[in-house]
Amino acid sequence: MRVKAPLRLSAAAIRECEGKFPMFLLAALLPILVFPFAQLDGNALERALLPCSVTWLVVESLRSMPSWVARFGPVRINPWYRAFGVVSALSVWWPLLTQHRPPLEIHVLFLGIRALFYLLTAIRIVQVLAHSARVSVQTLCLGAAGYVHLGLTAGLLATVLQLVDPDSFNLGAIAMREELMARLSYFAFITLGSLGYGDVVPASPIGESFAVLLSLSSTLYLSLLVGLLLSRFITSQDSDLVQALEDER
Repeated sequence: MRVKAPLRLSAAAIRECEGKFPMFLLAALLPILVFPFAQLDGNALERALLPCSVTWLVVESLRSMPSWVARFGPVRINPWYRAFGVVSALSVWWPLLTQHRPPLEIHVLFLGIRALFYLLTAIRIVQVLAHSARVSVQTLCLGAAGYVHLGLTAGLLATVLQLVDPDSFNLGAIAMREELMARLSYFAFITLGSLGYGDVVPASPIGESFAVLLSLSSTLYLSLLVGLLLSRFITSQDSDLVQALEDER
C-alpha cells in the first residue's frame, strides 16, 4: 500500500502558523525541564508535572501546524495523528487519577503510542519546513522543536526496550527516585548530541542497534534541516535581489 504524496502547503498557511512556533518549542522543552521534579510516586504536584507538560505539548502540536492532507492508501493520516495525540495526553494521567502505575503491557502500549505521536510530529515539522518560503526566527524555532521531538521519541522507545528486555541498557548509578524514562531520555539526548558520557550504555545487541539508529537519525535530521534552511535562505535572498533590481528599474 503506497502513501500518496501530500499536497503542497501554501506559504500563506504556514505564515499564519509561524507565530505559534516559539510557544511550540517551549512546550517541547518543558517535559525535559520537569523530569528532575516529576515523580510518579511523589505528592500530587510531583505526579501532575509530567502529565501537564505532555498534555500542553500535545495541544501545541495539534494547533501549531496546518493539518495533514496526506493519505496512506484510502486512510487519511490526520485523524489518526490526532487520535494518537489524544491517547498520549490521556494516558499520562493514569498514575495521578488511579494512584498506581498501569500494568506493564498497557504501559508499554501507551509509551509506544506517545513515541509514534512524537515521531509523526517530527516528520510533520520537516514537511512544514520543506514548504516554508522563508527562513525566520519562527521557522528556526520549529526546526529546533523537531530535534527535541526526535530526542523525546528516542527516550520513549529506549524505555519500551528496557521494560520489555531489562538487559537492553546498563543504566549506571541511578539517582534516588529517578524515573526510568527520565534516565533513558537523558541517554537519548546525549546520544543525539554525540556526547556519549558512558554512564548509560547499551548492554545487548538490540540496545546497540538502537543506539546506532539513533545516531544515524540525528545526523540525517540535522543534515536535512540545514539543507532545507539554507535552500530557503538562498531562495529568499534571490527574491530580495530580484525585487531590488526591479525597484531600481
